[in-house]
Amino acid sequence: MNGRVLGRATVIGAAMLLATGLSGCSVLSGGLGGSSDAPRASASGQVTAGSNIDIFNLKVGDCKLKDAGAQISGTDVVPCDQPHDEEVFYEFALPDGPYDESAIGTAAETCDGAPFTDFIGVAFDSSALDVNSITPTRDTWEKMNDRLVQCIVSDPAGQTKGSLRGSAK
Repeated sequence: MNGRVLGRATVIGAAMLLATGLSGCSVLSGGLGGSSDAPRASASGQVTAGSNIDIFNLKVGDCKLKDAGAQISGTDVVPCDQPHDEEVFYEFALPDGPYDESAIGTAAETCDGAPFTDFIGVAFDSSALDVNSITPTRDTWEKMNDRLVQCIVSDPAGQTKGSLRGSAK
């Protein structure tokens, strides 16, 4: 199964991001791994109806429900004005080269730095929010030239409605 790895970071620090992102991969069970994208507003690109999409169609600004495992091939997105667990707030591409799980984990730690502060309005260390990242697997790196890291913010208190942009939480 082609999928990407979802790593979790908590307020405890960047070490947790690396530890969780590299541990216990499990494959999502049947039904996921959508082959298409969600309906989107033509002007903004925002999701207009809840859909299960292929993980490679996930975009910055998408709001989504929590995934059931660490290795994912599809994910459920919803319009951000509906209850959701996570929001994609930043993404960046890794340089070409051999697959290096440790280097990918270290690069993913970028998510709780300046991109988080710029998006939320406070530094990660002062925030009540969590940061996650979706990173390439060996399979997607080598077979699909996947170099994308996506940074995801969530509220450990539960689902949110609307974007967390500028929330200063």
